[in-house]
Amino acid sequence: MTYSAPLQDMEFVLNELCDLEGVCSLPGLQETTPDLASAVLEEAAKIASEVLAPLNRQGDTQGAKHLDGKVVTPDGWKEAYREFIEGGWNSISFSEKYGGQSLPYLVATAVQEMWHASNMSFALCPMLTQTAMEALLMHGSDALKQTYLPKMVSGEWTGTMNLTESQAGSDLSAVRTQAEPNGDHYRLYGQKIFITYGDHDLTENIIHMVLARTPNAPEGVRGISLFLVPKLLVNTDGSVGEPNDVRCVSIEHKLGIHGSPTCVLAYGDKEGAVGYLVGEENQGLVYMFVMMNLARHAVGVEGLAIAERAYQQAASFAKERVQGRPIGTKSGDRVSIIHHADVRRMLMTMRCKVEAMRSLAYLWAGAFDKSTHHPDEDERLRQQQIVELLTPIVKGWCTETGNQLASLGVQVHGGMGFIEETGAAQHFRDARITTIYEGTTGIQAGDLVGRKLLRDGGAAAVMMLETMRKIEPSMADIKEFDKIYKQSLDDLEQATQWLLKAAMEDPQLPAAASYYYLELWGVVVGGWLMAKSALAAQKKKSAGEGDKAFYDNKIKTASYYAAHVLSGTTGLRHTIIEGSDDVMALQVEDF
Repeated sequence: MTYSAPLQDMEFVLNELCDLEGVCSLPGLQETTPDLASAVLEEAAKIASEVLAPLNRQGDTQGAKHLDGKVVTPDGWKEAYREFIEGGWNSISFSEKYGGQSLPYLVATAVQEMWHASNMSFALCPMLTQTAMEALLMHGSDALKQTYLPKMVSGEWTGTMNLTESQAGSDLSAVRTQAEPNGDHYRLYGQKIFITYGDHDLTENIIHMVLARTPNAPEGVRGISLFLVPKLLVNTDGSVGEPNDVRCVSIEHKLGIHGSPTCVLAYGDKEGAVGYLVGEENQGLVYMFVMMNLARHAVGVEGLAIAERAYQQAASFAKERVQGRPIGTKSGDRVSIIHHADVRRMLMTMRCKVEAMRSLAYLWAGAFDKSTHHPDEDERLRQQQIVELLTPIVKGWCTETGNQLASLGVQVHGGMGFIEETGAAQHFRDARITTIYEGTTGIQAGDLVGRKLLRDGGAAAVMMLETMRKIEPSMADIKEFDKIYKQSLDDLEQATQWLLKAAMEDPQLPAAASYYYLELWGVVVGGWLMAKSALAAQKKKSAGEGDKAFYDNKIKTASYYAAHVLSGTTGLRHTIIEGSDDVMALQVEDF
């Protein structure tokens, strides 16, 4: 089973839900038109299906190897990467000043979905390069930008994020890597773990963005600085020189994404790795969050992408797998399993949630474009509020849902799904990392409650709720959507008000409720976007525009989402309000 990009659905979301035309009219993005965006998506779809998807299985079975101190990627990886960068795909959302194409991030997100759906292990390399470039672009000196950005934008060099260490995990306050001043640079000493594409054979140089401490730095996260550390030192003329004092010690043996090397990197085994300070000392965590927020959105897109791939494979299998007769018949031909109601339930669940996730991930990207390019300062700030509020929801809800749907994909296959040769199991294994990458779901939920809700007294949440209440999805074609939708908004509002009050009584309660609160937000925002989708489809259908069957299906999936997903918000609200104190009820010794 290969991969076919759902271009019609992608373009529907871009144009009908995310205001692609308005985004393309923003200063700095005006070279892009909806027609150009459509052409870009069509070409990306070809690369995804013809170049990357055929390597997905190869990457899983062969995996990356650590041989004689070097990391070797799976067969076909180098050729695919060369085709990828020669086509300019690494540079589409970056400034023309550094060799990019200045396309909206909204368009880049749709392209990114294709890369991850076709071959997530491969796509992780350009994804990390992109986040490293953003941090350098926003906080690096002009000299660092001029030296490193052009070749990173082109894809000739790749980039990484070097955050955690074995004793630190997600607690970056425990980072111990040291950076000692040495003339116009620093010398770094320490070890970093879980570095995606920390070493590989795709490019001659790798640019590491590394968190470390200077000699007199304060304790905790206030004492972390960010450094640029190249694998190979760069000469004054821009050519690569001698190897830096950084090496890959080992690569991890993982549950999934076998084609992506996850490295342990050692800095300073000899004279110390040469590194260059990015921005100011002790501001590293602030700068790293530029990378992390983009990476969190990208990982949310991974959850969407894996779910789309699992859905496509499950639907194809269900149409072909012959088993049993339809209920109510005692004779006649056996039918494919897609005729059975429970298989339909699973496929409809997968399809409607994929549509909701796609709408959410693209909405974030459109808001990001507006937060950075809109000419009106107040509107930029409002869009930035949306970006910040939705970041943990995109990352947390899309990855948790992606795991659920990849699991359903295995279930649709039945026993054949548990067999590696069908490929369904690979999607299940690959999806599992997404809820852990760039902060676990618990960290995202804590961010949503602690930083995005309590910090501003619920202002951003109230603004978003008011926005979602402005639509009226009442129509005959969507039975009871109006009633269920309004109830879901009431459930979210009540849970939000309870959390604001509970935080003043017991700080443990918001933390205990945070996972379910994040789930509630994901389901409700998904419902809002599914309602908007149905309204747009109804409008197109009534006007006699386009593909009537496509618009009919949009309305049907929205109706299913309302009855089977959105209707669950009352239970989530009850769990949050009535069940949070039960989370800490047992004593530690009772476990």
